[in-house]
Amino acid sequence: MKARGAVLSRRNAHSAAVSDWRILRAGERVEIIKQAHVVATGEVEEVSQSGNVLWLVPAGPTEKQLFLKSDGVQVRRA
Repeated sequence: MKARGAVLSRRNAHSAAVSDWRILRAGERVEIIKQAHVVATGEVEEVSQSGNVLWLVPAGPTEKQLFLKSDGVQVRRA
């Protein structure tokens, strides 16, 4: 049986915000956070080479969305 601390650490690491968007890959499920609220959920379609722009294919029946790091949004893996 694993130690409780090890399990909690992995869970916290998974829900932590991704600071360098360039490490995200197409198809990864993510949540977009703004002011501590989830504003979108879906799959990464593409990330710019600079890592400042992310295109998201939402989980719902809406069009893909564009998010800019300069708008103050955070990304975390879902």
